[in-house]
Amino acid sequence: MDMDIEGIRAATPGCAGQTHLLACGSALMPQAVVDAVVAHTQLEARMGGYEAHAARLPELEAVYDDVAGLIGARPHEIALMDNATHAWSAAFYALRLRPGDVILTAQAEYASNYLAFLQRARRDGVVIRQIPSDATGAVDPAALAAMIDERVKLIAVTWVPTNGGMVNPAAEIGRVAARAGVPYLLDACQAVGQMPVDVPALKCDFLSATGRKFLRGPRGTGFLFVAEKWLTGPDQLEPAMIDLFAADWTARDAYRLRQDARRFENWENAYALRAGLGVAVRLAQGLGLAAIQARAWGLADRLRAGLGQIPGAVLHDGGREQAAIVSFSIEGHDPEALCAALAERRIIIGSSTPASTLLDAEARSLPTMLRAAPHYYNTEDEIDTLLAALAGLVRGGQA
Repeated sequence: MDMDIEGIRAATPGCAGQTHLLACGSALMPQAVVDAVVAHTQLEARMGGYEAHAARLPELEAVYDDVAGLIGARPHEIALMDNATHAWSAAFYALRLRPGDVILTAQAEYASNYLAFLQRARRDGVVIRQIPSDATGAVDPAALAAMIDERVKLIAVTWVPTNGGMVNPAAEIGRVAARAGVPYLLDACQAVGQMPVDVPALKCDFLSATGRKFLRGPRGTGFLFVAEKWLTGPDQLEPAMIDLFAADWTARDAYRLRQDARRFENWENAYALRAGLGVAVRLAQGLGLAAIQARAWGLADRLRAGLGQIPGAVLHDGGREQAAIVSFSIEGHDPEALCAALAERRIIIGSSTPASTLLDAEARSLPTMLRAAPHYYNTEDEIDTLLAALAGLVRGGQA
């Protein structure tokens, strides 16, 4: 479908007066999302929090359907969370891992995830092993398959790493995991909202995501997908922590877990933010994720091509497929100073330190990198504005 870019930008307050190219950090919310959050907050102020929840219960319950529809899941497989790290951790810490069990993960794994691996290695005696990368830097599914043995109890991979636009072959990894019968935890924090996501095709057991990035929802929102097989029967997962929402207290010494993914939630939630998340999901579905992907990735390709014309600019994106995150450095120029100089010109990009993906940074000798992430609401002119500003700063010896 053809997007009404002018209309989309008019309905996005943050597009006025600045060039915002940081959807990988926190994208610009549409006014409709802001309105939903404010409206529910005002309703709570007028009626009380419990009463507002009850009054808007059908709409709030529909957010589970919205999120499920976005990723090809079923509503009972969705837990709504306050962020992607909480969602990912809820699944990871529920898995029963014992001394000697092996976790297989990617070179470009996100720091928060790897820290959790390290904690369980120290506490539970698990073993962490890195899946070899192919010639492009992405996970090599054939090498992954060769690593599988009876000790491997989890494959945990980030689909689109935080430090660049590389897209790991998530579906191919899923096929390897499914054939081996190994649980597969997919971090889709940077993927959801900029590309189609279909959990049956991915063959993942768990998928975590945030609302604030490419989905354009409010901060403080996220979700976890848990495949039904982990919710019932002998293999069902018990969360690391439960409360009276996650389980029923059935006797003095007994309880019964919920039979859906909401066992990973808590009783208290920010319902105003959930209302905003639902609007964000419906807006993305209305535009179509394939159309969003084509536009956002096209803008990123335009930026990569333009950076190739700037003296000293070095692209750091790997993979056979590259998404709408462009990572680069400019030789002889401090990235933080460049970000600050661009911000003075109302051009917003970000940076990524080696500590965010330490294994990848060490393997590729990566510096602190600049990170720009256009979304579908950005324009070709905004890409050119960034390129012109960078070229001017390089020529002028600034930053």
